[in-house]
Amino acid sequence: MYKQQETELDGNKFKLETGKMARQADGSAVCSIGDTQVLVTATSGGESDKPYFPLRVDYEEKFYAGGKIPGGFIKREGRPSDKAVLNARMIDRPIRPLFPDGYMDELHIVVTVLSASEDYPPGIAGLIGASTALTLSDIPFMGPIAGLEVGRVDGEFIMNPDAAQKEESDLEITVAGTADAVTMVEGAMKEVAEEDVVKAINFARDRIKKLVDFQLDYVNKPEPTRQEESKGRDRLEEETAKLTENYLPDLFKIEDKLEREEKVKEIKEKVKEEVLGTEERDESEEKKVEDAVDAEYKSFVRQKTVKEGIRVDGRKPDEIRPINVDVGLLDRAHGSSLFTRGETQSLGTATLGTTKQDEQRIDGMVVEGSKRFMLHYNFPPFSVGEAGYMRGPGRREKGHGHLAETALSPVLPDEEEFPYIIRVVSEILESNGSSSMATVCSGSLALMDSGVPIKKPVAGIGIGLMEEDGEHQILTDIMGLEDHFGDMDFKVTGTRDGVTAFQLDVKAGGLSEEIMREAMNRAHEARMKVLDKMDAAIDQPRSEVSKHAPAMEVFKVDEDEIGTVIGPGGRTIRDLTEETETEIDIDDDGTVKLSGVDREGVEKAKQMIEDMTREVEPGEEFVGEVVRVEDFGAFVQLPNKSEGLVHVSKLSDGYVDNVKDITSVGEEMRVKVIGHDDQGRLDLKRAAPESEEALEVGDTTDAEITKTTDFGAFVETPGGETGLIHISELSRDYVKSVDDVVQPEDKVKVKLINIDDKNRYQFRLVQE
Repeated sequence: MYKQQETELDGNKFKLETGKMARQADGSAVCSIGDTQVLVTATSGGESDKPYFPLRVDYEEKFYAGGKIPGGFIKREGRPSDKAVLNARMIDRPIRPLFPDGYMDELHIVVTVLSASEDYPPGIAGLIGASTALTLSDIPFMGPIAGLEVGRVDGEFIMNPDAAQKEESDLEITVAGTADAVTMVEGAMKEVAEEDVVKAINFARDRIKKLVDFQLDYVNKPEPTRQEESKGRDRLEEETAKLTENYLPDLFKIEDKLEREEKVKEIKEKVKEEVLGTEERDESEEKKVEDAVDAEYKSFVRQKTVKEGIRVDGRKPDEIRPINVDVGLLDRAHGSSLFTRGETQSLGTATLGTTKQDEQRIDGMVVEGSKRFMLHYNFPPFSVGEAGYMRGPGRREKGHGHLAETALSPVLPDEEEFPYIIRVVSEILESNGSSSMATVCSGSLALMDSGVPIKKPVAGIGIGLMEEDGEHQILTDIMGLEDHFGDMDFKVTGTRDGVTAFQLDVKAGGLSEEIMREAMNRAHEARMKVLDKMDAAIDQPRSEVSKHAPAMEVFKVDEDEIGTVIGPGGRTIRDLTEETETEIDIDDDGTVKLSGVDREGVEKAKQMIEDMTREVEPGEEFVGEVVRVEDFGAFVQLPNKSEGLVHVSKLSDGYVDNVKDITSVGEEMRVKVIGHDDQGRLDLKRAAPESEEALEVGDTTDAEITKTTDFGAFVETPGGETGLIHISELSRDYVKSVDDVVQPEDKVKVKLINIDDKNRYQFRLVQE
């Protein structure tokens, strides 16, 4: 039966629809926010034999949703974009903890974007739609949940900010949770204070509660409550637990992760021998014993940590693992660093690119374009002591890389200040928790080592939580075991002045405002300590980019001169590229980007383009190459690649019968600019060879009058110097008219009396 219901919250119109689409799924719903519409289905595949809860969330971007046809040859949607993967993770994380313990059925949630708007987030519609579809189904989902995006403009928080508001906002976070508690937070900030982050989350809490109530009203059933399992332990489990207690204290004396894991395996074997004997064993009983050891191990670690404040590796709750920092350790990389925190190690590298081809193209469902900063995270099997396959990045790699990229983006220089394309890569060489936070640190260090003028260093820290019997313990810099056994994974990054990114996952229940504040304060304290360690290795960006990085210059030419730089059929820009061994990009607004392997070639190309596009003044002289000979004159290419015509009448002092008798293609000719023709092209004349000695002030020389005006006479010397004899310098007596003293083509003797700051010559007529 078709059903729909609408509500409005902070100007956002929400609508839920069921009964029309995808009716064979266990649960389906269409969730709309504004003109964004998303279909979500939830389908159970029955009981699984996998040793984990096989929940899979697929987020399907459809280009028709944004009114676009996919790019490429095939013209079909291909692999999920990074944005689709991140949205799938964002939906998975708050839903996954809300199923009963022991529920292991295969579960598939498919989010299909039907209509997408840049102003209304389809990811949030998918999250609410997934919650509604699960709540409508018979699947034992302990929801509903809801989520929203939060922005802040001029100090005011905004729910689901539109595209324009996001441009002005100093934070952009996504918050999800149940009616009672926040269970997932992630987002980016521009060095926002910790207290303001808590306020933003509190802003979201009330609205999440209203969206949960909207779903419950729609499905018309009460909110389910989490059922705590009270199943007692059988004899085998009881005996296993009692024996395990004797061995567990030894684990707290071991600092090395692999050694500790090996010890756990030994304990399991000892307990199995004692409980099941050494004869042939039943596989199901062996599995039950191993699970009972794991459960006892988890309980022991949690009790010890919460009640006594003793962590499994011997640290205090607020203690950070030992940190070691190295920079500049790779010879050819533009920037490199090695950040080690305990048994987690990230090798960070920074590479600088210069051309459009280096940018990452974004061909999204709604938004398209490119980005100049990329951070890629790699997690090979050897980092955790395993043998495995080296595949492409999965959801985990993309998620961790996105978080680190978000953390570093606010401190990057503007493109106008630093026009390079920037790629950071984090190779996780060892992992025992918080590898994404190690990536933030190694990435920040590598950027500084490469000479990228970042505004401030950025560091990250992982904060954990364990709660037992109404007590809790917040843990700084959690390792893998504490993440696995704990109740919270809270990653916070920032500078000394504020938070730049964070990500929170709560595994059960929710997070109170009090614990949130305590965790934020603990993260701040730890971040300052990490930054101190980083500053000791490198406290500011290098003054210059690496000598192995390409040289680069960015400047502008007049839009009318773009054609001059490109030349007919692109000939001029090709010649420039070959001659100077540079890459040249020129945008429609006249922005020129030059790059090359050495600075000298880039400077040469810049000078040539500036010469080519500057206005050439009459009277300037150049030595150019004759590139074409016609009956009416010769075309000469000047050093700046512009061409002008030397008319046959300007090729010689005498009569010229045939231009080819005077010059030929490839010959160098000294020419003087005498003006421009009607089409703006250079008009040239052949100039006398440059004199061996430059004319200096006080020198006397022969000259020819070339032109007379009311204020004086223009002259040209045999050496090619041109200048003016002012009317006052023609005679000691009063001169009424210049023509009374000299006429064009008169041969006279002149004295150079001044050269002004524009290299213009001023002469005095020497009386015979």
